[in-house]
Formats: sequence, structure tokens, C-alpha cells
Amino acid sequence: MDNEIRLDGKAAAFYTLGCKLNFSETSTIMRQLIDAGAHKAVKGEKADVCVINTCSVTEVADRKCRQAIHRIVRENPSAYIVVTGCYGQLQPGVVADIPGVDIVLGQDQKGSVLENLNGLEKREHGISKTVGTNDIRNFVPSCSRGDRTRFFLKVQDGCDYYCTYCTVPYARGHSRNASIASLVEQARQAGMEGGREIVIAGVNIGDFGKTTGESFLDLCRSLDTVDSIARYRISSIEPNLLTDQVIDFVAGSRAFMPHFHIPLQSGSNDVLKLMHRRYEREVFAAKVSRIKQAMPDAFIGVDVIVGMRGETDGFFEDAYKFISDLDVTQLHVFSYSERPGTAALRIPYQVSPEQKHERSQRLLELSDLKTRAFYEAHMGKEAQVLVERPRRGMPAHGFTPNYVRVEIDAARVHENEIANVRLGEFNEAGDALIGTLI
Repeated sequence: MDNEIRLDGKAAAFYTLGCKLNFSETSTIMRQLIDAGAHKAVKGEKADVCVINTCSVTEVADRKCRQAIHRIVRENPSAYIVVTGCYGQLQPGVVADIPGVDIVLGQDQKGSVLENLNGLEKREHGISKTVGTNDIRNFVPSCSRGDRTRFFLKVQDGCDYYCTYCTVPYARGHSRNASIASLVEQARQAGMEGGREIVIAGVNIGDFGKTTGESFLDLCRSLDTVDSIARYRISSIEPNLLTDQVIDFVAGSRAFMPHFHIPLQSGSNDVLKLMHRRYEREVFAAKVSRIKQAMPDAFIGVDVIVGMRGETDGFFEDAYKFISDLDVTQLHVFSYSERPGTAALRIPYQVSPEQKHERSQRLLELSDLKTRAFYEAHMGKEAQVLVERPRRGMPAHGFTPNYVRVEIDAARVHENEIANVRLGEFNEAGDALIGTLI
């Protein structure tokens, strides 16, 4: 076509901050630019175009985004600088005013980076192309290669939940999704490219189907038929959307692994109410119990926020006791961060930074105890490990179906193979079990 945009011979650099979904989307943008003739800039090479995909989940994330943009502009002074992602969507004017930034693309424009490169001619002042939250409608498909063994398949975007502490719905827009047929085709393509495992990713994946009249269970059933993919993992799913039918399906499926990541956020019903979460802790406990009944060895990761406004000492102690009694494997602990425009700012009681740190440390110590006990329970058992690329001079490693990290003698296994091993003691670092080939 006469108007086809070409980047032949141009060097492109890509920078991603934040979640796995951002990394997946960046990978898709990179593929588009490479298909147009660009090559990925190698270390030390000055880029002609830089794409920065940002995050805004916390105040720290905002600061890291600003620092990254300044550094990338400094390192590539002649490059055309494109900023996209959540921070760009929420603060387009602030980002466009950063010297060296040429264009800010909001979430609805994330899939059109190539069309907005302006012939790579630098602008005197950055411009922004964003729409309001209610007008974010595009679903940008993405199935990215995390490494040779694992792909990340974006199935859903946006969120309609509006928890009081969270800016994601404002940054990502309303819940929307791809069709099952298109996702199955992307999974098949990943298998053809050598992928053995797919992580199903999204902002609120249990909400899948709002735009296509399908369901998350329908999606899982369809993906399970793609024989070239040996393993699927569900990235994160709300407890009220993790149905008993989905749990039972995973327990009996061909390729869905006994591995769940479920955001609890607080073990106190009083704090859950302040957060406007859509469940009480009893629902969460029932889901954990259902999983363990169906899959006793299932890995269950849990997100927890400490120091939310309104979290009194009594509420935290109540939450700690509840979490301590849960049969879960690992806690992902986050300190509450004030986000402009969120309803949580109207809650009067504030937790000091020192209290947040102390509570975070207590939960991290609890997490270590739970994870270690989970690993110890698997010593002496046989397991199948999907081998990943080892770092130079390091043992090969991989994960069992239920996400126990295993180290294996690199000389005896090959990347991307599934090895049968017997699980032994902890490695020296204490973060993996030593696997002996059977």
C-alpha cells in the first residue's frame, strides 16, 4: 500500500513498567514495529524510537515512570519518544510536558503506536492523544512470549469494580474482552512458535465475556482443547468470580494447572467494606476450602494490602489471624498508597508509614513460613518440571504443575522439555527444591 508506514533500518527500544499485562502489550507493539522494518536496539545502540509503557498503581510507580522517562530521553536524545500505559492515560499533560517526550497515547490508542510516529520527526513540545475513561473501548490483543517456554495471553482488559483505593478502572476503562475464537487461535499460534505454557492475563479476567456474551468457563474449556499447549495458568481472579464450576474444571482438565492467584486485599470484613470489595472474607475462605478439597496440592497465592485508610490496629490483628488460619501458599503484600481521585481519600483514619512497614513485615514473615511448609510437604515426591532457560553458569530451573520452583543439573536437561524429577531438599538460596532426574 502507498501509505504503508515503514521503519526500515531504524532501531527501536522498548521499556515496560508494571504488570505482566503491560509486558504482554509491549511485546505486541514491538512486533508491530519490527514487522514494519525496525529492529530491536541492542545494548549501547542509540534508538530512533523509544516506546515506554507505564504503570500507575502506586505513587512509587508514578515516580519510577517519571524517572524512567527522563533517563530514556537522556540516553536517546534524538529518539522519537512515545509514552503509553496507565500513567500516560491518567496524567497525559504532566507526561507530555516532560522535555523530550513527543507523544502520549492513552489506553484507547495503545494499539496504534506505528500510526502515530510522525515520520520520527521530533516535536518542539509533546502532545497527548487520550480519551476519557468511559470512551476507552478498544481491546488491544496481545499474546507475548515471556520466554521460550511461557507466553502471556491477554484475554480481558478494564475493570468495572471501582474499589475505593484503586485507579485501574480510570486508567484502563470498562471491562471488555476478545472473543474465544480469536484467543484459541492465538494459543494455537503460540504453540506453533514453541510455547509450552500460557498464562491467562487480564485486569479482571473472571469478568470475561461482557462484550461477547461468553464466559470465563467457556474460555477455559476451549483453550484446553489446544493440544500443543501443555500448561495453562490463571494469573489472578477475583474470589467472587472464581466459581465452583471453574475450580472443578481446573481439577479435571488436561492442561490447567492446580495454581491459583486470588486477591484477598484484607482479612478484615470491616476493611473489605471500606475498600468496596464485593465479597466478605467467609466467601474467600470457602473458595480456598473448595480448591483444597478438589486439589489438595494446589498452590494458592494471595494479594494483601496493608495500611489501607481505616485499618485500625484491631482490624489488622483480626485480618492477620484470619490469614494465618488460611491454607494458602504465598502472600503478595502491598502497602496502601494514596491515589488522587480515589474514594479512599475520604476515609479519615490514616495509618503511619511506620505501621505500614511493621504490618507488611509481619505478613511477609507469615508468607515465608507458609511457602516453606508447602515446599517441605513436597520433598520426596515425583513431579514434572517444565525446564526454563538457565542463566550462564547457573543450574537449570523450572516449575512443577503446582508452581514449586525446582533446580536441576543443566547438563542433563534441555530448555522447554518437561522432565520427570524427584523433589529433594532446598537449594542453598532456600528458594527452590533440588530435583533429581528419574
